Amino acid sequence: MVKKAIENKELLEHLSSIEDDVRETYLVENGNIRLSAVGCTRMVNEVASSFSLGPLESYVLGQGYIAGALLSSQVKGNDRILMNIECGGPIGGMVIESWACGAVRGYLVNNPFQLDKAPTSLDTSLLYGPGFLSITKLLEGAKAPFTGQIMMEHGSLAEDLALYYKTSEQTPTLFYLSLEFGRKGEILGAGGIFIQALPGCPDDVLKRVEDISRKVKKMGLKLKEGMGVREYIESEFSTLSLEHLGHSPIGFSCPCSKKGFEGYLKALPEEEKASIMGGIFPLVLECFNCGTQYSFERSELEALFKE
Repeated sequence: MVKKAIENKELLEHLSSIEDDVRETYLVENGNIRLSAVGCTRMVNEVASSFSLGPLESYVLGQGYIAGALLSSQVKGNDRILMNIECGGPIGGMVIESWACGAVRGYLVNNPFQLDKAPTSLDTSLLYGPGFLSITKLLEGAKAPFTGQIMMEHGSLAEDLALYYKTSEQTPTLFYLSLEFGRKGEILGAGGIFIQALPGCPDDVLKRVEDISRKVKKMGLKLKEGMGVREYIESEFSTLSLEHLGHSPIGFSCPCSKKGFEGYLKALPEEEKASIMGGIFPLVLECFNCGTQYSFERSELEALFKE
């Protein structure tokens, strides 16, 4: 993977002044609830740069990456989790893959969106349209991945993720995804919270946590102002008992490489290789998961195909 450099100097200065991207995890109210929170302002800006996203595309895919970073708290070791949205609206769909270590990658099916008119709000329901959301856990050593799926009812990623866990795993859950934009469309703060009731959680404890969660100050704004994720959580949830379990870095990362694409090219049928050699050079292939482009000169492919 080769990330495209962020060229906005003011944005780079801002990113260097705030906390590095991180995931913080807590047990809440004597172990009745698990809370994960992420700050990932640099990650979503790197994604916006790598895919050359407009502000609206950055908002939608940025939410997807925040969600992916939060979902990675559900797996461990070398396990990973895949969120896939197939929908009929302008977005077309979204695929986000994240690893337990905090690496996240993914893409929009349609970039840019084709809209009949400019949106007047950040309501994403018309952008998604009718669709399905699925979550797949790919666990190391498991015989097969586990996948659950729901029909999207809200057109809001946070609300439909909560619906997924309520429907598929019978677990009361709340997601909060927050992005704060600057005047030029740059992302100055990005973060999110994932709250999940653990088995045996009393209803009154769950309600109290939910009530507080729905009144928190804008997380993206607070991160933009320089507040850290841990400081934010321990301030907004100060009336609850919190046990900090630990933190880990998160980031935009993809295991793709030029060597991997070489393997793909070598495995092509002979007629496709001949077609490529008769085409225009350099041949440029793009990883759809991270936007990295790999360039191949004619001489490189001639040597590769002779191996």
